[in-house]
Amino acid sequence: MGREATETKGYPSPAGPLVLAVVVNWNRGEDTLECLRSLELQTYPRLGIIVVDNGSEDGSPKSIQRNFPGVELIRLSRNTGFAGGFNRGIERALSRGGDSILILNNDTVSDRLMVEKLVGGLRPGAGLAIPKIYYYDDPLRIWSVGARRQFLTMEMTDKATGQLDRGQWDEVQERDYGTGCALLVQREVFEKVGLFDERYFAYYEDLDFSFRVKEAGFRMLLVPQARLWHKVARTSGGLDSPLERYLMAKGSVLFFGRHGRGWRGLFVFPYRLGSAVKTTGKLLIHRKFKSVQAYWKGLAEGLKLVFRDNESESKSG
Repeated sequence: MGREATETKGYPSPAGPLVLAVVVNWNRGEDTLECLRSLELQTYPRLGIIVVDNGSEDGSPKSIQRNFPGVELIRLSRNTGFAGGFNRGIERALSRGGDSILILNNDTVSDRLMVEKLVGGLRPGAGLAIPKIYYYDDPLRIWSVGARRQFLTMEMTDKATGQLDRGQWDEVQERDYGTGCALLVQREVFEKVGLFDERYFAYYEDLDFSFRVKEAGFRMLLVPQARLWHKVARTSGGLDSPLERYLMAKGSVLFFGRHGRGWRGLFVFPYRLGSAVKTTGKLLIHRKFKSVQAYWKGLAEGLKLVFRDNESESKSG
């Protein structure tokens, strides 16, 4: 980045807290370069960037270094997934003294005021701030404003996905879930609840993290004046691709198996079973047979992880 942030953790700056953005790249060099260009144009003065390359084989790390020499690049030898890649970046950002860490997908483009608005929108007790996120290919249509959590089923509600933005989401408000596509996370959140759970690899790790953040007593705020555009599901091959269905299925079972225990399981299990039947039917109607196979494989893999967790807890108990 052309204006590398001065890192003075522990000494309040009149320019605001030090924000370190973490972006993970995996064989999507052009997307990552566009993401970094939008970060370079940010108005917020104390912003540094860390890129974690997840074992790319397309030459993109060299392209990133050539085009953005001021960006710190961490190169991993293999693909560690969303959770693993971001965790390596978060660890580095914390060691560099970041006051806040911006988790950002590489297939996104940020409005130049986004970081400034996120930092300015934080309220007392807030551990996370999330922007209003639009579809990249439909710039006025909302992809995410975070979500609330249905008490019994733990399902996401009040998501606004697919709505045209007519100003209906222009107020700062509380959220229960924030997508890992873009999260501004206060340092003390990671220090209290830990990093992403790497068993998820990709998908649902952000919901798991959100759940733990809320359980720890932090507030999560939608700051709609902060805006971002997202090229949805490009890394996993697109919506309903076999890889996307596999990862979503595996993550969902692990998440609900972990957090939907006890009395809540009486509501969560039937709801998730119905969701699995509905998803399978939709894929069959569209003749996506490989995606159906991948989806059920993911469900089975998720169940194995849940049973393994239960066995470990029984032995330790």
